[in-house]
Amino acid sequence: QVELVASGGGLVQPGGSLRLSCLAVGFPLDGYAVGWFRQAPGKTREGLSCITIDNTTNYIDSVKGRFTISRDNAKNTAYLQMNNLNHADTAVYSCATRRGCPPAGRTDFGKWGRGTQVTVSS
Repeated sequence: QVELVASGGGLVQPGGSLRLSCLAVGFPLDGYAVGWFRQAPGKTREGLSCITIDNTTNYIDSVKGRFTISRDNAKNTAYLQMNNLNHADTAVYSCATRRGCPPAGRTDFGKWGRGTQVTVSS
C-alpha cells in the first residue's frame, strides 16, 4: 500500500499553533519533494509551501514568516509548523509529492494524500 497520510489538524484559537505531519507509507519520501496545500470550503486548492530533497523551501506570501516546512527522512515524514493562525487559515490541509518543487503556489503534484482539517476559531 502506497499512500501519504496527513495528520495533526484540529481546532485552535486565533494566534495559536499546530504542527501537521505527512507520513509516507510504502515508499521512501527522501526521493521526492513534498508540498503542503489547503482547500477551504467553496475555494480551489491552494499551494502553500514546498521542500526539495535537499531542503530548499518556498512559501506563498500569505504564510511566509508564519508557516515552516521541514522533513525528517529517517521518519519518512514531512511537517508543516503553523504559527499565528487566523480564521483565514481554516481549511483541509493535505500533502503531496513530486520530483522537484515548482514555483510557490502551484498544485501540479503527482501523489496526493488524504487531508486533515484545521479549524481556527475562538
